[in-house]
Amino acid sequence: MLNSQIIISAVLLALTPMISLAEQMQTNEFTFPNGLKLLVREDHRAPVVVSQIWYKIGSSYESSRLTGISHLLEHLMFKGTQNVPNGEFSRIIAVNGGDENAFTSHDCTTYFQKLAKDRLEISFHLEADRMKNLILNTDDVIREAKIVEEERRLRIEDQPEVFTEEQFNAAAYTTSPYRQPIIGWMQDITAITTSDLKQWYQRWYTPNNAVLIVVGDVDFVKVRELACRYFCPIPSSGIDTILKPVLEIPQHGEHRVIVRIPAEVPYVIIGYKTPTLRTTTENWEPYALDILESILDGGNSARLNRDLIRGSQLATKASASYNPNSRLEGMFVLSGNPTPGHSITDLEHALRAEVKMLREELVDAEELTRMVTQIVAGEVYQQDSIFYQSMRMGMMEVAGLGWNKIEEYIKNIKAITPEQLRSVARRYLTEDRLTVAILEPLPLDS
Repeated sequence: MLNSQIIISAVLLALTPMISLAEQMQTNEFTFPNGLKLLVREDHRAPVVVSQIWYKIGSSYESSRLTGISHLLEHLMFKGTQNVPNGEFSRIIAVNGGDENAFTSHDCTTYFQKLAKDRLEISFHLEADRMKNLILNTDDVIREAKIVEEERRLRIEDQPEVFTEEQFNAAAYTTSPYRQPIIGWMQDITAITTSDLKQWYQRWYTPNNAVLIVVGDVDFVKVRELACRYFCPIPSSGIDTILKPVLEIPQHGEHRVIVRIPAEVPYVIIGYKTPTLRTTTENWEPYALDILESILDGGNSARLNRDLIRGSQLATKASASYNPNSRLEGMFVLSGNPTPGHSITDLEHALRAEVKMLREELVDAEELTRMVTQIVAGEVYQQDSIFYQSMRMGMMEVAGLGWNKIEEYIKNIKAITPEQLRSVARRYLTEDRLTVAILEPLPLDS
């Protein structure tokens, strides 16, 4: 059997040409007089292009009575303008061989198209038009709000684990707007008015609150000229689009929530408040937390799978998650379902024991090297996707980090030591930062 270090070296050697290719992809940025920021990454491997427009507005910008308004407006952005009637946006993209969609998150609302490179102008024409000329009428608002209400019922209220995660966030955060669901609370969705939506659109859907990202087989100068043709005539709103972040107050003890609803199996979530790249006081800490996530849940050889699923067989499913790129303070989360014959308490204790081990013991150097290699490989391989490249840049921009922060990722991941992993676990994965949510199933016919 080959020595593990030889295997790791072979993997890194295989990745070298791909890293070089990523370094050769030229990225340019330009800000127009109206405040619109343009990012263009030239990737000439295929004659296609991804165009995305990121608005720095999502659920974390919403007040308590307007939860869900960003997501509802995303739906209504497809309802048409005076120039492009309802339904025509998607039809035009489709007949030109493209794909398009949109999403809302805590920190942004994003619209994107993937097209042949000679069809980029179509995307710019359509997006510039609805940035300025969206029609919002009450009939459409009422109809689309009903659709969102049904979406909430199907995707959250009828999904016990997702519903428990929503309750977990509401219990974990006291003042942070991350406690609010992206889709909104049902009573807010039903109460949002056409006037609310018009004000939201006029304030946030403006060039000085947007980032236009283009990745693909394009030329920066030509893309800049084309973007200016369509977006430069749109004036900045003149409305302040910079909000002071609502910070989470310090936690001084465990938060706990029990959810009792009809469900097939129990479910547990445990989460610890943790810094992100935007909120950290020590630059290395989010990278260490990112590695800890992989140590717990980075494939079949990771600890949760090894210890709880294949080993003790306490869990049918166990996972960990952490996002270093959030605009506000985030969470390091573990979750899972117990196997028949084991209680939800057994699984909670087992998950907490895995975290305790991270606090008390140094991660073996070989395990760390294996996980870092895996993370680097995943990062490099995903550069094959122009959609992924544009998503990474957009996420960094709306978090307030800047797209070029991506260039530091691999270097900083490789620099983390076992001592730093234990240090960050001791500082943040503690009982005083902990929230626990338990789903206790009721009979399905309840």
